[in-house]
Amino acid sequence: MAGGAIALSVALLTSCDVVIEDDASSSTSPSSGASGSDSSGSGGGSGSSGSSVYGVLPLTNPDGTKRGLAPVTAEADKKASRELIETVPTARAGSGASYDRKKFGYAWQDTAEGIPFAGNGCDTRNDILARDGKDLKYREGSDCVLISMTLNDPYTGKEMEWRKEAAAKVQIDHVMPLSYDWRMGASRWSLAKRKQIANDPINLVAVDGPTNGSKGDSGPADWLPPREEIHCAYSTRWAQVALKYELPVTAEDKATMLETCGG
Repeated sequence: MAGGAIALSVALLTSCDVVIEDDASSSTSPSSGASGSDSSGSGGGSGSSGSSVYGVLPLTNPDGTKRGLAPVTAEADKKASRELIETVPTARAGSGASYDRKKFGYAWQDTAEGIPFAGNGCDTRNDILARDGKDLKYREGSDCVLISMTLNDPYTGKEMEWRKEAAAKVQIDHVMPLSYDWRMGASRWSLAKRKQIANDPINLVAVDGPTNGSKGDSGPADWLPPREEIHCAYSTRWAQVALKYELPVTAEDKATMLETCGG
């Protein structure tokens, strides 16, 4: 993993796995480190720190432990995002014929080592729901399994009331889809590394389920969130994931990513 590359740059289902298995690997251990998982939530509007009800700017959240994605609006931030995206290498996509979600490990497992939130006793899905939601309510006797929350979805701009009985209403998007990763080089990785990218919070965001379903395994050239205001933040997060895991993107996707940030 090239964690140093992303730190240096900052200093300057497929994606829509509709797997809602959030009980089997959950315990009553607290979801330690899930930033923004208090019941009051964080952000109530844009602030000087670049935060909003949708989250924080990706460039100020290089490990993905803070909430969601805030729109990139300042010209200086857009310039920094373009500089980051420019460092992402390009390549032609390989074949996805042998892709299987299971090759990235059991969905939402807590056992991927070397990434934030891993090994905290809560499965990845609940960690991300807790990170991105507000007004959190947990199942009785558990500090992991959420039964309700409110989500400000960065992809659509909607405020959503979520209940566990309708779990698929909110899905966890792999920003850089796993099948895309596979075609760009993850097919040659160890299982341990594939588990990391599948559960790494830098590559995950809680969003509206149907919107995530429309994405499939598309790259930015073929799919962007419906809310145009979030496009640059989305592209920036793609670049952060690609650099951390030393993956290229297609030339078409890179061009679109730059364009979303004013390039």
